[in-house]
Amino acid sequence: MKKITSLLFSIAFLVASCAPQATPLSTEPQTLTIMTHDSFSVSEDVVKSFEDANNAKIAFLQSGDAGAMLNKAILTKEAPLADVLFGVDNTFLSRALEAGIFEAYASPELAGIPDAFKLDPSNNTLPVDYGDVCINYDKAYFVDNALAVPGSLEDLTNPKYESLLVVENPATSSTGLAFLLATVAHFGDSYLDYWSSLKTNGVVIVDGWETAYYTNFSASSGRGPQPMVVSYGTSPAAEVIFAETPLDDAPTASILGPDTCFRQIEFVGILRGTQSRPLAEKFVDFMLSKQFQEDMPMQMFVYPVNPTAALPDAFAKYSQAPEQTAVLSPDAISANRDKWIQEWTDIVMK
Repeated sequence: MKKITSLLFSIAFLVASCAPQATPLSTEPQTLTIMTHDSFSVSEDVVKSFEDANNAKIAFLQSGDAGAMLNKAILTKEAPLADVLFGVDNTFLSRALEAGIFEAYASPELAGIPDAFKLDPSNNTLPVDYGDVCINYDKAYFVDNALAVPGSLEDLTNPKYESLLVVENPATSSTGLAFLLATVAHFGDSYLDYWSSLKTNGVVIVDGWETAYYTNFSASSGRGPQPMVVSYGTSPAAEVIFAETPLDDAPTASILGPDTCFRQIEFVGILRGTQSRPLAEKFVDFMLSKQFQEDMPMQMFVYPVNPTAALPDAFAKYSQAPEQTAVLSPDAISANRDKWIQEWTDIVMK
C-alpha cells in the first residue's frame, strides 16, 4: 500500500510540475490616445486623477484646427490613430457622422446634460462644451470717438462704421465660418447682399483669429486699426485674467444683439475600431463629469455643458452670452457649408 501511495504521489507531483503556470496580471498602465484640435487644454492634475483612478496613461494627439483634425480622423478611419476624438463642433458634426468614424456610446452622464446640447440622437458624439462666436469691440475707442456701439448685424453696414470691422476668412478660420453662418441664419437667401454691403463699407478680411485679434484689433491685445473683431463671448474674460497688470474691468465687450453670435458646441466620440473600448467609455464619462467640466473654462475659455459645474469668478463676471444666438441645424450646415463658403468667396474676395 505504501508503494502504491508513493507512486501516486510521484505521478501527481510530475503532473503538477508540468502544468502551465498562471501568468501574473499585468500592472502596466493602459495607454489611451485622445485626438484633439490644437486649442485643447486641460490641467495636468485633472488628467493625473483619471490616470491614477484607472491605471491608465493618457496621450493627447493634437491634430490642427477642428477641420484638419476631422479630415485626419476620416482619412485614417481604417487604422485609427486614436481611441477617442474630441473637438468636432456643430459646424462639422454631420460630416463626422456621415463618415462613420465613431462608435455609439450612451454615457450615464448624459442624464444631467440639457437636451439643447444633444444634437446627435445616435450618441455617436456627446456634447462637452459650448461657446459663442461674437463681435468684440474696443470700449475705449467708442467712448473716445463718441460713437455708439452697433447693436445688430444691420448696423455694421452703416457708413459711420466704415473700415472698423475685421473678420476672419470662413474658408480658413472656424470663427470666420461661424460668423458667416450667423449671417446666413439671420438673412437667409439674402445673406450675400448683406456681405456685399459689408464689403462696400470696408470690412477687413484676414486668414485667421490670431491675426485678426492680435494684429488688427485695436484693444489692449492688438492695438491695431479696427475696434471691432469677430472673436468669442469669453474673450473679455480672457483679457482680464491674462492681463499683465491687474484690471478692474475688461477693456473689451461683445455685441449681443439677436443673431449676432453663433453658438459652437464641441463633441467627444469613441473612434470606431478602438482596442480600448472600456477605458474609452470611462474617459468620455470623465469629460462630462463635474471635475473635468469645471476645469475647462480657465483652460479653453468655453462653457461646460454640465449645469452642476461651477464657473470661476472672473470667468463668470466678465464673459458674455447672448440671449438669442443664430441657429442653423447641423444637417443644413453639412448640406450647404461648401456652397456658402464658395459664394462668399466669389462676392467678398474678388
